Amino acid sequence: MNLKEKLSIGELTVGSWITLAHPAIPEIMAKAGFDWLTVDLEHSVITIREAEELIRVIDLCGVVPLVRLSANDPVQIKRVMDAGAHGVIVPMVNTAEDARKAVEAVRYPAEGKRGVGLARAQGYGSSFEKYKNWVNRESIVIVQVEHIEAVENLDAIMSVEGVDGFIVGPYDLSGSLGVPGNFQNRLMLDAMNRIKDFIKSSSKVAGIHVVEPDIIQLQERIKEGYKFIAYSLDIRMLDNVCRSTVDLLKNLNSKA
Repeated sequence: MNLKEKLSIGELTVGSWITLAHPAIPEIMAKAGFDWLTVDLEHSVITIREAEELIRVIDLCGVVPLVRLSANDPVQIKRVMDAGAHGVIVPMVNTAEDARKAVEAVRYPAEGKRGVGLARAQGYGSSFEKYKNWVNRESIVIVQVEHIEAVENLDAIMSVEGVDGFIVGPYDLSGSLGVPGNFQNRLMLDAMNRIKDFIKSSSKVAGIHVVEPDIIQLQERIKEGYKFIAYSLDIRMLDNVCRSTVDLLKNLNSKA
């Protein structure tokens, strides 16, 4: 069963986030068994050239490569899809029109407005017809709910044909409420409760980014009904393991 099918039936999938450009990183993470991996172009210095290499490694390891865009930009969508991404995660989708724009940029006419090019995704020209059928049938569009306007328009956004699910960006959502990073603020708690209410009343797939590598928080999010979960990211997992190991060594030394 491919990722789109899993999303359509609400099966839980867990992926992670890549912000460092070395190809060994997606190879290690893909072989760890994540369902999908996202190359982050919004909050990293990864170039389009490096993104293509990361996409290639993820794909060849048998894991679904997604790209989190820097903006809802049809040109960038076209380039990462041509590079072989299986889908996109689109930031700051606040209205149904924003969502339609993203879907149209992924798909070819008549379903969409994407321009035709021949690159890695199309077998460098040898398999365009096969890819054309695939992209309109199996490509993934996940919209990011990271502004209070998106929360208010969530039902309309998720009614757009071609949107496979949404993922909450908690940091930017809190920022749109004027309380960046303050997840216990009443305004933020109210916004998250509105999202939870939507999850309970809708069959649409809801996702969230569990930024810290915290298994307990991951379990809590699953219990809340989130089915498309980004578990941490490369730099937080590396930092977390390094710091906890060094802290442990310091404590052992102090007791010696």
